[in-house]
Order: sequence, then structure tokens, then C-alpha cells
Amino acid sequence: MSRYTGSTWKLSRRLGISLSGTGKELEKRPYAPGQHGPNQRKKLSEYGLQLQEKQKLRHMFGVNERQFRRTFDIAGKLTGKHGENFMILLETRLDNVVYRMGLARTRRAARQLVNHGHILVDGKRVDIPSFRVKIGQTISLREKSQNLAVVKEAVEVNNFVPEYITFNADKLEGTFNRLPERSELPAEINEALIVEFYNR
Repeated sequence: MSRYTGSTWKLSRRLGISLSGTGKELEKRPYAPGQHGPNQRKKLSEYGLQLQEKQKLRHMFGVNERQFRRTFDIAGKLTGKHGENFMILLETRLDNVVYRMGLARTRRAARQLVNHGHILVDGKRVDIPSFRVKIGQTISLREKSQNLAVVKEAVEVNNFVPEYITFNADKLEGTFNRLPERSELPAEINEALIVEFYNR
């Protein structure tokens, strides 16, 4: 199953969640797209709710179904709550850490920075967005990439870096200090529904 490449604005409205993280998609029309406007929200079945929750999280991180499922299965082998572990694993993806550091304004832009070889992990170039960042690793930009306009712009507007990451805006590098806690992860996701979806 391929990655969704359509309009994230439409998708954001359909899922009722800001996929860009800016909230702009839902400001003007906080209802699902379609000709009937705001009055068309149907009551979803239990399966429908579970599926919607899975799609929300999958599209939020921009992950294809195969990768998403594989990460879910890995999370199930860890000690602790399956759903919480799953979200923590998604959070440790390199593209997500680049986004959380504020080097990109969206996860999609962060994924492009990684794909195009701009990102270093402990000084070595890594161009795999799903690379799992480990505690203590340092993420930085290649010297040639430090003047990228998209990065400068993102760093200027970013005013929030989560506590589990230390970011040095002058050096454009950050360290992944610890795994995030559930309270630091997206509050609008009910991960228990995703566990139910896959355990049907």
C-alpha cells in the first residue's frame, strides 16, 4: 500500500485532525470535505472508529501501511503498553526527530531533508526516514546543508522543542535524550483503538 500523496488539507478535514501540525487546515472549515458541508458527519461503527484512528496516526507520521504494521508488531514485543510503545517507536523515527527539533516545518518536509541526504546521525549521513534514533544520538545537518532556506525558515518560526530533545539553534544540532512519555505524544490519538483494530 503506497503512501498517500493527495491533498493533506482534504485528508486533515476528513480525519478531523491537523496533519501538518499547524492547525491551519481546520481553521476555515472544521468539517469533512464534500458537497454537503458540515452536516454530513455519520456515526461511525466501532470498526470505523478504529480504522479512522489508525489512519489518523498513519497519515500524521506519513508512513505507508507496511511500515506502520511492522512498527506495530515490533511494539508488541516490548514490555509495557502496546499502543503507547507503538507511538513511542513512531516518535523515534529520524524524520520525526528532525521535525520535532524544528529543522522542518512539517514531517513531510523533514522526510525530504532525510531522503536528500542532508541529515547526519552522530556525524554520519543517514538517508532513511524510518531510521530509529537511539537515546544519546546527535542529529545535525551536513555543513553544506546548513544554509538551506527551508531549514532557516523552520528554525526561525519554531518555538517548541519537546523536553526529550536538546536543540542548539546556533549549531543546528540536537540530541535525543530519552524516550518521550505518553503525555508528550499527540493527545488527539486514542492508541487503544489502533491496538483493537489490529487485534480484531
